[in-house]
Amino acid sequence: MAATGATRSGLQAQTFHFDKKFVVLSDWDGTITTCDSNDYITDNYGMGLGGRVALNKDILEFDKSGKTRGKSFKDGFELMLASVSNKGHSLEACKTYLTTRSDFTEGFIDFKKFCDATDIPLTIVSSGMDELIRAVLTELAKGSDEDVVKDIAIVSNGVRHDETGKWHITWRHPDSTYGHDKSRAILPYQEYRSEHHGHGPTVFFFGDGVSDLSAAQHADVLFVKVTGDDEKDNLKKHCDKAGIPYIPFLNFHTAKEIVDKIVRGEKSKDDFLVKPIALMN
Repeated sequence: MAATGATRSGLQAQTFHFDKKFVVLSDWDGTITTCDSNDYITDNYGMGLGGRVALNKDILEFDKSGKTRGKSFKDGFELMLASVSNKGHSLEACKTYLTTRSDFTEGFIDFKKFCDATDIPLTIVSSGMDELIRAVLTELAKGSDEDVVKDIAIVSNGVRHDETGKWHITWRHPDSTYGHDKSRAILPYQEYRSEHHGHGPTVFFFGDGVSDLSAAQHADVLFVKVTGDDEKDNLKKHCDKAGIPYIPFLNFHTAKEIVDKIVRGEKSKDDFLVKPIALMN
């Protein structure tokens, strides 16, 4: 049985696969793809790398301080995207730019095929905008891989155009400091298990950055992409400081091997978890 969650934002509602044993939820930018499209257009079309990095530090400080210092993800991200739109770059121009500069993280198509073969639904849960994500996803999978990705559901924010032609992000959860609170993609699965004596899907969540902070503490099995680039590995830094256990991965070949062993019961997540000691005060 699958259930569809409601959304007040007019965006595609999330389908919850309560009848499955395992579910994969994954961030899109920088996790499934090799680069973060929103960072890319901000750096090259908007405020630039320096402005974005400064805002990312403010966002991390906001979560680290218990929302008493810094800037929320929603506010910071909106400033980044507005810096692109305000310079006159259309959404179509951004799509064209991104489809020629991004690629799938190594092994993703094989990982999706593995999920299909083992009856594990895979859903993209992103703080980006649905139009950009679908455009890049479709372009990257052009050819023999089109059928592999065509059924991937995208749970994300949206986009609107005002009377002047400028585009703006529309938030899935406008009441949240995240704009799109990814924990809401996971919590219904936990609620289902609590109501059904522990029976229900195990949720694998894959992420890499600041937009994944709200999901990190709620995933049953958290995979964190670790590139070795300190500017990119924001989710790793947060988990290390907060003491949140995670499984590091760089590509989906490694992720598939680990998920396969857990699904088959050959290993448990504890065999792979990094368990940092909390450094937050």
